[in-house]
Amino acid sequence: MKFPKTHTLKEIADIIQCEYVGDDRFPVHGMNEIHVVTRGDIVFVDHPKYYDKALQSAATIVLINKKVDCPDGKALLISDDPFRDFNKLTRHFRPFLSSNSAISGTAVIGEDTVIQPNCFIGNNVIIGKNCLIHSNVSIYDNTVIGDNVIIHAGSILGADAFYYKKRPEGFDQLLSGGRVVIEDNVGIGALCTIDRGVTGDTTIGEGTKIDNQVHVGHDTVIGKKCLIASQTGIAGCVVIEDEVTLWGQVGTTSGITIGEKAVVLGQTGVTKSVEGGKTYFGTPIEESREKLKQLANVKKIPEILNKLNKNDG
Repeated sequence: MKFPKTHTLKEIADIIQCEYVGDDRFPVHGMNEIHVVTRGDIVFVDHPKYYDKALQSAATIVLINKKVDCPDGKALLISDDPFRDFNKLTRHFRPFLSSNSAISGTAVIGEDTVIQPNCFIGNNVIIGKNCLIHSNVSIYDNTVIGDNVIIHAGSILGADAFYYKKRPEGFDQLLSGGRVVIEDNVGIGALCTIDRGVTGDTTIGEGTKIDNQVHVGHDTVIGKKCLIASQTGIAGCVVIEDEVTLWGQVGTTSGITIGEKAVVLGQTGVTKSVEGGKTYFGTPIEESREKLKQLANVKKIPEILNKLNKNDG
């Protein structure tokens, strides 16, 4: 998430009421999770295991729960609870805004786009030309939709990320201030759910087609001309490269990459990153030829045991 204007380190520290290390005028351009940070961003870290990763990341401002040596060219925000204060910044720069109408007055809707009854279009949504939004679709704030997009009934774009910190009193949610971005010529089936990024974008690439009842987690990036079949569940922070096919009931873990033109057969659990240009099956995932050989050999086990028992007899 980039801020509407550049702020100073002191201004940010004043918002969250914390100490800081660095020049008062040190520039702050935005805030992001560690996998998408760029120069000028704030990243937060609250566990010593990840200090080095955060301090050596592209982020130039680190919101941290301990005063440490500050790398050259960077600044620190010292907080007793970085998770809480990251949420404070999200509330400040991307607050929840209620809407009193089904289609917000700040939404921009392109020429020849059709919106069927009972849809909700949130604040600052942009929808391109020649789109068809079927009934009962909810499009949350700040979503961007390209041209020639079809979204079928009951789908929801822009719900919060499933991202929680466990505390003694229960689970504390990391607030979502990111967006959903749908590129041109995308098709989204009925009853799909696409979560917005925590601070960045969840992106569906041009020409991709998504079947009914598919879930796409926060900050996931799906490439161009992919096919994703019904009841697939894609976790957060996944990268799916161009022309990938995921057949029905595929599930993925978070933070992985599925390579270009890979094919993942139905009911596969994608437990790790996989190369493009190959076909995969099973849980844990393997190349389909190898997995099918294993299953064929498993079927032979009773026959082998019977032969062994006869020989022993």
